[in-house]
Amino acid sequence: MSSEAKDDPIFKALAHVRRRLILDELKEGPKTTGALCDTFSDMDRCTVMLHLKVLQEAGLVVVRREGRERWNHLDALPIKQIHDRWISEYASHAVSILDRLKQDLEGGAV
Repeated sequence: MSSEAKDDPIFKALAHVRRRLILDELKEGPKTTGALCDTFSDMDRCTVMLHLKVLQEAGLVVVRREGRERWNHLDALPIKQIHDRWISEYASHAVSILDRLKQDLEGGAV
C-alpha cells in the first residue's frame, strides 16, 4: 500500500470538525468516553462513539480499557507524519520564496 493510501484514513478523520474538536480535547490528556460525551453534550453517545471509531481506525486515538471505562489517548504521530510528508515540504518552499522576495525588496530599496 502506498504512503498516500495509508494517509487517506488520517485525512478522512481530520476532515470533520467534530473529530478535530475531540482531538483538541485529548491534547489536554486522556479522557474517558463518558467525559467526552459530557463535553459534547449536543451529540448523543453513539455519535461520539462513531467519531472515536474513525479516529481510532486512523491511528489518532488509542483506547485503553480500565474496568468499565474506556480511556481515549491521543496519538499525534500520524499527524506529525502527515506534516513531515506534506506540509513541511511545501512550507519550506514557501519560506524560500518569501526569503527571495525579501532580498529583492531590500535590494531595490538601496
